[in-house]
Amino acid sequence: MTNIGYTLMTEQRGPRELVDDAVRAEAAGFGFAVCSDHYYPWLAEQGHAPFAWSVLGAAAHATERLPLVSFVTCPTMRYHPTVVAQMAATVGVMSQGRFTLGLGAGENLNEHVVGAYPQAVQRHAMLSEAMEIIQPLLAGEVVHHLGEYFEVPEARLWDLPDERVPIAVAVSGPSSIRLAARHDAALIAVEPKRSLIEQYADAGGSGPRYGQVAICWGPDADECARIAHDQLRWFDLGWAVNAELPHPRSFAAATTAMTPEMVAAKISCGPDLDKHVAAVKQFADAGFTDVAVIQIGGDSQRDFLDFAEKQLLPALAAA
Repeated sequence: MTNIGYTLMTEQRGPRELVDDAVRAEAAGFGFAVCSDHYYPWLAEQGHAPFAWSVLGAAAHATERLPLVSFVTCPTMRYHPTVVAQMAATVGVMSQGRFTLGLGAGENLNEHVVGAYPQAVQRHAMLSEAMEIIQPLLAGEVVHHLGEYFEVPEARLWDLPDERVPIAVAVSGPSSIRLAARHDAALIAVEPKRSLIEQYADAGGSGPRYGQVAICWGPDADECARIAHDQLRWFDLGWAVNAELPHPRSFAAATTAMTPEMVAAKISCGPDLDKHVAAVKQFADAGFTDVAVIQIGGDSQRDFLDFAEKQLLPALAAA
């Protein structure tokens, strides 16, 4: 059965609320929680961008059973790979082995705050080299590294969980899929494409396959469409665009032609349980083992978690 998770979306909630949501998601019966890692929100209307790793540490301490995943962290610009390894190991200890380190090549939106954002080919090369540093550190090794992008004279982690922190990599095409498989990492994707799963298997990947689907549950379908348009209208730009735009105002300018009706045609909005189940099921049918649900709208999280416990999770289990 597909494992259903909950998204701690830092772009639409403050840090204390996110930790409270993690506790409630565990009580509701979600199988795991993922946490986005952004310096900016996608759109100014979302209104938040707390430090994800503080949220993850607090959530690890506040929950008892809920697995946690960074979804995803870029270990090449805002954070040096050695620091990412230390952050991951510490959350691994605090969660008592419930943490998975999700990594990706990043977006200009978040990484430009420390300097010029590199082109895609270079970003993948940097990510691969970063993993050559992170993986042995998480295995307890002393690392000496002099590479094309990173220098590590000597590094060792002093606090490690009993079991090594697993790694997952965000993918969107053949290059990133091969990178994930080459480093024995799990797969992360946000499109329900069976071709991604097949390419991952063909490249030798055998780990979990994480997906993510956005919905906007609520009693009024039109109001949900308005909220989804206000908060997530950037979703359909595609990652070739999303990775390059540098600021929330860029995403606002790029989505001026998007209407609530256009958003609702692609995002499940409103009270219809069957529609929401079908949206999640697309990922399960494509071969994803774990699917994290985003509830669009920061103020609706508590009501959504009640709905998920009583209706959505039981319906997904039955499906």
